[in-house]
Amino acid sequence: MARQRYPSDLSDKEWAILEPLVPAAKSGGRPAKHSRREIVNAIRYVLRNGGSWRSLPHDFPPYTTVYDYFRAWRDSGLWEKVNQVLRERLRVSLEREATPSAGSIDSQSVKTTEKGG
Repeated sequence: MARQRYPSDLSDKEWAILEPLVPAAKSGGRPAKHSRREIVNAIRYVLRNGGSWRSLPHDFPPYTTVYDYFRAWRDSGLWEKVNQVLRERLRVSLEREATPSAGSIDSQSVKTTEKGG
């Protein structure tokens, strides 16, 4: 039985972009119980809704599994790689160079009272 679709779920087009970036299941071991797409959908659900990992709906993979993947992919630098690829794709679609040639940083001054803190 297929689970209900959530607004945070990846579309087929979005998954086509992310799928090559998400590590495949390791060969030789026990077969993966949950698809990588479902793991990513569950991670997006928690991050988009601001809830705890334990509050993940029961029709997703177990929260412990989802969190373990999130943490492993964070530690491996996957999320930074995904961000880089998406940023470069956006820049190219806007007819810009894939990587910026310069950047700027601005600071904002904070007004205080005459006497200070």
